[in-house]
This record gives sequence, C-alpha cells and structure tokens, in this order.
Amino acid sequence: MSDLLESALNPRSVAIIGASDNFHKIGGRPIYYMQRHGYQGQVYPINPAREQIQGHPCYASLAALPEVPDLALIVVGGDNTVAAVEECAARGVKSAVVIASGFGETGPAGLELQQHMVAKARAAGMRLYGPNTQGLANFGTGAIAGFSTMFIEVPPMDGPVGIVSQSGGMSAMAYGLLRGRGLGVRHVHATGNEADVTVGEMAWAVAHDPDVRLLLLYLESIANPEMLAATAAYARERDLPIMAVKAGRSAGGQKAASSHTGSLANEDRTVDAFFKHHGIWRVRDPHEQARAAQAYLKGWRPEGRRLVVISNSGASCVMGADAAEDEGLPLAELARETQQAVAAQLPGFATASNPIDITAALLSDSGLFGKVLPAVAQDPAADLFFINIPVAGAGYDVQAFARDAAAFEAATGKPVAVAAWQESVAEPFRAQGIATFPNEGEALGVLAQVAGHTALMRQPRTVWPALPGVRLPEGAQGFLNEADSLALLARHGVPTVPMRLCHSAQEASDAFDAVGAPAVVKACSAEVPHKSEHGLVALGVATREQAGELYARFDAKMTAMGVARDGVIVAATRKGRHEFMVGARVDPVFGPVVVVGDGGKNVEALKDCAVLLPPFSREAVVQALGTLRIAPLLAGVRGDPPLDVQALADIAVTIGTVITGARGTIASVDLNPVMVGAAGDGAVVVDALVECAATPTSGS
Repeated sequence: MSDLLESALNPRSVAIIGASDNFHKIGGRPIYYMQRHGYQGQVYPINPAREQIQGHPCYASLAALPEVPDLALIVVGGDNTVAAVEECAARGVKSAVVIASGFGETGPAGLELQQHMVAKARAAGMRLYGPNTQGLANFGTGAIAGFSTMFIEVPPMDGPVGIVSQSGGMSAMAYGLLRGRGLGVRHVHATGNEADVTVGEMAWAVAHDPDVRLLLLYLESIANPEMLAATAAYARERDLPIMAVKAGRSAGGQKAASSHTGSLANEDRTVDAFFKHHGIWRVRDPHEQARAAQAYLKGWRPEGRRLVVISNSGASCVMGADAAEDEGLPLAELARETQQAVAAQLPGFATASNPIDITAALLSDSGLFGKVLPAVAQDPAADLFFINIPVAGAGYDVQAFARDAAAFEAATGKPVAVAAWQESVAEPFRAQGIATFPNEGEALGVLAQVAGHTALMRQPRTVWPALPGVRLPEGAQGFLNEADSLALLARHGVPTVPMRLCHSAQEASDAFDAVGAPAVVKACSAEVPHKSEHGLVALGVATREQAGELYARFDAKMTAMGVARDGVIVAATRKGRHEFMVGARVDPVFGPVVVVGDGGKNVEALKDCAVLLPPFSREAVVQALGTLRIAPLLAGVRGDPPLDVQALADIAVTIGTVITGARGTIASVDLNPVMVGAAGDGAVVVDALVECAATPTSGS
C-alpha cells in the first residue's frame, strides 16, 4: 500500500474540519465512532466556535494544530469546502476526505470547482477522496473518517470482508446486509465522485490487507480500469475473491454506432467481458454479495460443478434437480459402489441414486444424514453437496442433522449448502456454521457461483508473444473500402474470399472468368460501408456478360449517389454451414475488445454475441461461442455435422491481435458474414469493413 493510501486507511492523526459535539451531525459522527471503535491515533476537532468537542480539545483552524495530520475530514460545505482543501494542501496534509456534495455531479460549474480542488491537491502531493462521499472506515484500526448511520443501526465488528464503493449508500447497504448475517467487516470505503482516488486504487489498498479474505465492490463507472485490473491480478495471486456490482446502463454505449461492432459491444457487455477477463465475479446487487459471502469465507474452492442432492422428500429431490439444471450444475453420476454404500444405510424403499431420497425414515432415524454423507464423500464425481429439507420439527433431531452436516464439511472440505424455510430447522444449521438458505434457488445459486468463480480465478492467463505491425494505406481516413479492408486482413493471415477489384466492365468480365461461377458482384466505395442497403450487391452472377453489365450499373449508381467510386468487386461465392460475425473496436475505457457471434443481415437485431478482451486464447473463443443462443447448432443438429468452431476461433484471435497491434490507428473492424463450414472445412471472410481512428497514431 502506498504511503498516501496508508495515510487514509491507517492514519496516525485525523483532523475533522467542521467538527460537532452532536454525534448525530456529520461533523460529530467520525469523532464518536473513533472513540467507540478503538482508534489509537490523535483526533483533532476543528471548529472556531468551540473549545472542546466530545472530550477533545478543539482548534480554531488547521494552522493551530500542534502537528500536520495525516488525514483531514472536511465536513464544511460550499465555498468553505474549497478553501479547506486549499488549506490542507498548503499545510502538507497527506489525504483529505471531502464529504460535501455540489461538485462534479451537478454540472459544469460544480465540475470546475472539483477540478480546481484536485489541481490544488495534486500540486501539493495530497490525495483527495470524494467529494460527495460518506467517507472511509477501517474497523481494524478504528480510523473512521465517515458518517454512515448504518454504523449505529448495526454495530460494527471487525472481520475478513472489505467493501469499496463509489456510492456511500451502497457501501452502507452491503455492510448492513453482511453484519445482519453475522459476518465481520473491516473496510467500508466510499469514493464518491472519484475526483482523484478511484475504486480501483482503494481496492488495491484493501486487497493488500492480509486479513481481508473477500473483497466487495460497487461501481457506477470504471474510471481506472488499469488499476482495477492490477488489483484483480494481485487478488488472484493471493486467492482473494472479488465480487462486483456494476450499476447503470450507459445510454451512450447503447446507441448504435456506424459499425455493427459498435452497436453490439455496448458498454455493459464490455464490462461483463472485463470482469470475466480479470477473474472478478459480477452480481446484480449487494443482496447477492451478502448471500454468497459466507460461502467464500469458508474457503470453498471446488474442483468442479458436479452436485449431490440429498433430501427427506422425493418432491424436494425433484425440485433440487430442477434448480440444479437452472444453475448449470450437473448431477454427479455416483459409482455403483457408492450407491451400494448409500443403499446399505437406507430402508429398502429409499432412493440411493442421485438425487438421494432418504424418505420420512429420517423421523425414526435421525442419524441418516450422518450415515449417507460419508458414504458419498469419497466418490470422485461429487464436488458439491446440497441438503434440501422441506419439513422437519417436532420429533426430528434437527440438532443432530446439523452436527452431522458440520462434521462432514469439516472432515472433507466439500461445500455443503442447506435449504430450510422453517426457522426452527434453519437456525441449528446456521449455528453450526453451515451455509443455510430459505429455498433451493438461493442455495444452488451460491454453490454455482462459488464453483464458477473458482474456475474463473484458476483460468490460465493468455499471453500473446508478439503483435503484428499493422499499417493502413497512406492517407486512409474514415472507412476503408471493402477491397482494402479484405486486403489488410489477408496480409495478417485472415482467410478471405478470392476477389478482384475492377475498374472497367472488361476487367469485371475477366475477373468473373478468374473467380468462377456463380460470382458475387459488389460496388466498392469507402463512402458506402453497407452496400446491400443501396442495392449495390448482386449474388449468383452466372455469366461474364452479366458481370460486365453489373459493373456499368453499379458504377452509374455510385455516380448518381455522389460517392467515391473505388471500383467494383467481383468475388467468388463461398457458402458455409452457418454465417457468423467477428468484430473488434477500441473502447474508450477498456481499449481493444473483440465481438464474436451469430452473423448475417439480422446481426444487430438479434444481438446474439459475446465480447472478449485481448489477450485471449482460441479456447476462450470456443467457450464464449458456447454461451450464445445458437450454441446448440455448433455441435450439429438433425444430422448436420458439427461446425468448424476452431477455424472461427482462429479468426477471432487474429482479429484481436490486429486491433491491438494497430495501436490506436484502427477504430473498428467488422467481418460479416464469416462463412463457417463443417468441422475441418475451415471458415472464410466474405465481407469486411475496417474503420480508421478519427485521430490515428502511427502504427508499428
């Protein structure tokens, strides 16, 4: 952790500018909290109207303090906020937390004031937190430079969870939900407007706390993806799971761009890809974060996703199997020896296969869970265990059920989740530390999440050893025409359709003889990126005379449209088993991204695609294709052969290296359609569109 971040999370002294004696006021809360939660450093209230505040000597100004504090908490408003930041910077304060709102979130005037404060802070080497924040809280040190009411509503307890959030309200909510589940929380930090310090930087600092074993994030924007990526890489090294909520759907990101890729790789899809690429698990809200927290803190790192369902009800076995399918958890195929061992413990009318129905015999033999679980434990097919109890109570030794489940979990290290809606049944399991939920969906959702996140964190990182040097045609701007686009891609190994660019009817006729019938004839103009919309594409051209006639027609139409006439393309016809699209663009936040998915004329309407962030492997592309709605078609249906997804994946990887190797000179690439044949038959690009960056930099 840098010294400057250390000065905020573990300061030796804290000044509160605008301090209050009333702990229900913003200026009073931090002093009250630090007194109650063991802060050992110096607390300096600053308020010219008071001599003493909450038992501490009060000072008239920052200049009157006997030392320069590590951290200043600024709780005054308006112009006084700006003046206080300037005073802190001039005095040499290392970190300042600005609580007040009314800055960048309000419009241009507020943003100008915010930028002024940041400039003053940076010139002095001071870090700024906020403005518009609820502040920082480290319950490991008692350094609480914040005012959240939640710390009164739900008393703090130090623990292994860190929370970093742009929103103060969401940080408090996550804290309250975790504490409500009996979990301790060490860090609760809100970055507010992120005028200076971002969630990524705070997450980096919290990840370096060796006692933190789970990191929760809430973001509305990702201002510093490089820092967040570095944090995620460090977290993987030390096996620290990160769960993130990313709220907001960018209206700008949803607007269709002039290329298909710009429309499909919208901001939210790219956020998903960023998190997946870096091993961060995205959830919808703090409720989901809190729901899964206990499972992570148990240290569960399952080897796979195969599930064993055990219940005292046949119907609950069925419902458990249904919920497992919903979560993508396959039921474990238990070995014959395992089933025999289970059957030996159950009455003859019970079910020993998976799901295991131990029946109402549980009422007369409370040891059945304790007998069945060890019998299944050694089966190598069993990764996860789910106990579903629809009803129990009087006459059932629920305490014994819970003890047996806890003993099994402790002995094997296997994840065990319980669903019990009756509080009298759930409470003994919770008391034994078993992850307990009110229904199948929540229990299996958590098991699936931990299994999926474990696999994601263990996924090998792809490294591209070298990037191609990508050069655009001299003076290129806007869109390259199709011929130049295909030629650029072909130079880098992308399989493209045989074609010729013609500048006369005679050349078109001769090109037809070269490519063969049936041919495709298309107008070629950098100013008409989507030719079919203007009737400038002809399929199934059967004769050289027809090719010549189409040249004349298309040339005349381009003239009438007043667009650049770059020629007419005569290309071979290439068919495949299915049309796909591959695209790439440079995202303004995340850099190069690649899109792969269903292709053809309805690509933007159907939006069946996946986004990947470079560098990625061919295997990652195949895995992404498996998430599409058309995924069942990849393996072949109704007697059709499987598709050559490996060839498609190779194209996607190559496009990733091209957009990255272009180093900002290419804005986007669209390949649509990419004709993919049966396995072993390859894939070929029949149409391409390369868009130059508006302000290109030199290639390498």
